[in-house]
Amino acid sequence: MSLKKYKKKKPQIVTGVQLKLDTKGFNYIKWGGEQFCKPGDWLVNNQGECYTVDQESFELTYSEVAPGQYIKTAPIWAKQTDTAGLISTKEGKSAYKAGDYITCNNADGTDTYTIPKDQFEKTYSEAD
Repeated sequence: MSLKKYKKKKPQIVTGVQLKLDTKGFNYIKWGGEQFCKPGDWLVNNQGECYTVDQESFELTYSEVAPGQYIKTAPIWAKQTDTAGLISTKEGKSAYKAGDYITCNNADGTDTYTIPKDQFEKTYSEAD
């Protein structure tokens, strides 16, 4: 997969709460597949869209700006898709349509997730 490096066009604050409870986690349906939140993962509210983020991924890519408020500071790597499909993420499976972006938190193509085309192009620009 040929990936390009991207960064946020402007900082976007999300609300995050870490699941620091004595729990086995929980399953939920989102992005066209079943997701799983593990103990230590983060519950995120991103302008009304709620989802979970793997503990390690969150800690490596987000920075706290105020109690419970975070911005994604790490760059991502991405590729626009030609066809529809399904990918495996740390939280489960995510479906995507032709034209959407497969994104990765790591330059080696690992820690993947998808972002719809319109959302990606509003939020990210190619990094220098």
